[in-house]
Amino acid sequence: MKLYHHPLSGHSHRAVLFASLLGVPHELVEVDLMAGAHKQPAFLKLNPFGQVPVLEDDGVVIADSNAILVYLAKKADGGEWLPEDPQGAALVQRWLSVAAGEVAYGPAAARLITVFGAKFNPDEVIARAHVLLGRLEAHLNESEWLAGPRPTIADIAVYSYVARAPEGNVDLSGYPGVNAFLARIEALPGFAPFARTAAGLAA
Repeated sequence: MKLYHHPLSGHSHRAVLFASLLGVPHELVEVDLMAGAHKQPAFLKLNPFGQVPVLEDDGVVIADSNAILVYLAKKADGGEWLPEDPQGAALVQRWLSVAAGEVAYGPAAARLITVFGAKFNPDEVIARAHVLLGRLEAHLNESEWLAGPRPTIADIAVYSYVARAPEGNVDLSGYPGVNAFLARIEALPGFAPFARTAAGLAA
């Protein structure tokens, strides 16, 4: 199993983290985003959208971080990380959608400005991040995990960009419930930390 990734990509970290939590043997293949390797023909054969991560598993190619979470949960897990019952599966899907929407356009976008030099409006995306964080805080005041009584891929999908939100100038200090949630993820056996950003890194 090969996992094409970039160490500073939050989407990549979701996949790396979950594979590590599952204890699934995999080879990490770094894609040099700064050199544009993700837009070259060899990589575009794996993912025509030119994005990391991509999972290659014995001829099966899965692109998109949330799709990889689902694939790994179905392949290597007994239903603990992705419930089989209709309500449990729907709750997880709701948070996967949040990860692809509010997380991507809030804390992830704010971090893209400082880490990759993206041309977003900082005030706008930071404000979006705080709206999301307020909603997460309210939810986590009622439940330790996002989609049920135990961790699921919903938690993994949301974790990476929220944990690194301060790198995008999003202050987490006012969200004790969110910080406790991040700590619970980081205490899970097999947790794989996110790479730290390099000073002055830009796209």
